[in-house]
Amino acid sequence: MTKHRIFTMSFASVYPHYVNKAERKGRSKAELDEIIHWLTGYDEAGLAAVLDDGRDFETFFADAPQMNPARALIKGVVCGVRVEEIEEPLMQEIRYLDKLVDELAKGKAMAKILRG
Repeated sequence: MTKHRIFTMSFASVYPHYVNKAERKGRSKAELDEIIHWLTGYDEAGLAAVLDDGRDFETFFADAPQMNPARALIKGVVCGVRVEEIEEPLMQEIRYLDKLVDELAKGKAMAKILRG
């Protein structure tokens, strides 16, 4: 079975699109980084290393210091698919991140985005 194309894309190539989406809607890069930290456990230095070394999404999630167990509370639709129904674990992790970025861009409060 061939891997989905997103699995082999570098996280660093997609990250600027996440930043642009957030900033276009009046949110900050710092808020985006906070979401990534909450989801994956990467701190500022860890995220900088990821962006520098060009690791792909598969490695980005495989090497994540601490995936947040509360991510199972993320519900909703991304690209026409309910994130809670995605069967491929890596695709689900990617879509969780996409959903959080969408919520940030839609102006949702950080406490709600971070399932607080």
